[in-house]
Amino acid sequence: MTQHVMNTYARLPLAFERGEGAWLWDDEDRRYLDAISGLGVCALGHAHPELAHVIGEQAATLMHTSNLVRIPWQERLADKIADATQMDRVFFGNSGAEAIECALKIARLAGHRRGIDNPAVIVMKNSFHGRTLAALSATGNRKVQAGFEPLMAGFHHAAFGDVEAIEDIAANNRQVVALLMEPIQGEAGVNTPPAGYLQRLRQICDEQGWLLICDEIQSGLCRSGRWFAHQHDGIRPDVLTSAKALANGLPIGACVASGEAAKLMKPGSHGSTFGGNPLVTRAACTVLDIMKRDRLAQHAADVGQAMMTAFRDRLEEDPRVREIRGRGLMIGIELDRPAAAVMDYCLEQRVLVNVTQERVVRLLPPLIIDKQQADLIVDAVCGGIATID
Repeated sequence: MTQHVMNTYARLPLAFERGEGAWLWDDEDRRYLDAISGLGVCALGHAHPELAHVIGEQAATLMHTSNLVRIPWQERLADKIADATQMDRVFFGNSGAEAIECALKIARLAGHRRGIDNPAVIVMKNSFHGRTLAALSATGNRKVQAGFEPLMAGFHHAAFGDVEAIEDIAANNRQVVALLMEPIQGEAGVNTPPAGYLQRLRQICDEQGWLLICDEIQSGLCRSGRWFAHQHDGIRPDVLTSAKALANGLPIGACVASGEAAKLMKPGSHGSTFGGNPLVTRAACTVLDIMKRDRLAQHAADVGQAMMTAFRDRLEEDPRVREIRGRGLMIGIELDRPAAAVMDYCLEQRVLVNVTQERVVRLLPPLIIDKQQADLIVDAVCGGIATID
């Protein structure tokens, strides 16, 4: 292991050399079932042949120009995203954190247009929005913020699912211009919203003249069983952020806006050198086409429901299990004790899972998994839970 890579990750003693579908092979040619898909990135699995062909063809044609000229693949991708979201305009960056930065800049522009000198944004406790300073400041997790003070001002935190907390902030702060939230909190342990919560947030934002910003970086792109998780609740945000699965591993982020929010950015307001280049946008167009053609939202809903049912059948009476929750192929199993041993057991069974918030086994498998692969994941996780003291 090299000493020249910054020590920013507690890495597993594994190195993968190739993949195919939901499978990965390490440098000793051992096969693993991937139940985290690169933290929700490789929704189509690994080495998807159709996508690999498109990437190779585009790389041999044109990889990058600049945003000083039209980029037809970028325009096609924006059209596809607008169709999936029923929103108006898209800005392309290189990551989820950059998409959040764009969303927060839109919120500040909206506030200043209303004559608010110090625009503020309501964010959720236990949220995660990225590692750049603005995204980090918006994140509701003190652990990841520690050491990076002073954080940016202008954020008010409310508990996820607590409508009264939002109403209280609305009654006592006239500087608020937007509300930023994850429709399903991923890093916090796959927390799903209570019934009616998103509809009420949409109503409050409309009443107050706030922008509703949905962070769908992890929950979007068919992961929850819909194109985007907020669609389960029949609402539409003013601003939406997407990344992770958008190009199945190539770096891209998108900030999508509708209505007045879509009109605020002007030439010079924002930019990205690499954002939306021909290579990543053609790849992303292909990803969205495959998701639509193969009906992966419905597939995620069906396979995810089958997995949730299997987990509940097998773990319902287990005193170590506090809750099984999720939507589609975004599943969290919360224990009453640290869950690292479950991840270790699954690794021994050659199944990759993830633990977040110390006690939650998080599953984000590729959306293409079949029933047999889903059963293997369920067996490994249940077996791991059975072994812990």
